[in-house]
Amino acid sequence: MPRPHTGTQEASTVTPDPAPVSAPPDPTPDPVCGPVPSPAPLLAELPREARDVPAAFARRFNSGDADAVQEMYAPDAVFVPRGGAPAATPDAIRRANAGFLGLGLPITVRPRQIHVAGDTALLVVDWELDGEVDGARVRGTATDVARRGGDGRWRYVIDSPFGGCRP
Repeated sequence: MPRPHTGTQEASTVTPDPAPVSAPPDPTPDPVCGPVPSPAPLLAELPREARDVPAAFARRFNSGDADAVQEMYAPDAVFVPRGGAPAATPDAIRRANAGFLGLGLPITVRPRQIHVAGDTALLVVDWELDGEVDGARVRGTATDVARRGGDGRWRYVIDSPFGGCRP
């Protein structure tokens, strides 16, 4: 028997797909079929479901397009780096992400937990850059908060890429 609606929203937990999201296919032209289509259509839409935020971020990050990455953030978002002051403006967030994008390495994300309460979501995501920097792997566990905007799209309000890691 269905429960009567009480006027409050219940929290929900989404079991994420365990398959990681990694780099898009190699855009090298095929000698027979010609150029591979641009990934631009993948970037056109921001996620409509909280569970799609990590994959949308990975696609945008792997495109190398700093503007596409920046669109994943709400105007009032905060980026929390590992050590140092949080980036609390769009320009500061862009600069913080530029360090990662500048490495030229694709990212793979694996959502561990996604919890949704109304228009707010907590995302715990394991991530790794696919390559080494100075002989070391670059990886972490992000603890992020996303919010559904008035347009129905989800964006980061807190991006803490090392939030689940030891200081």
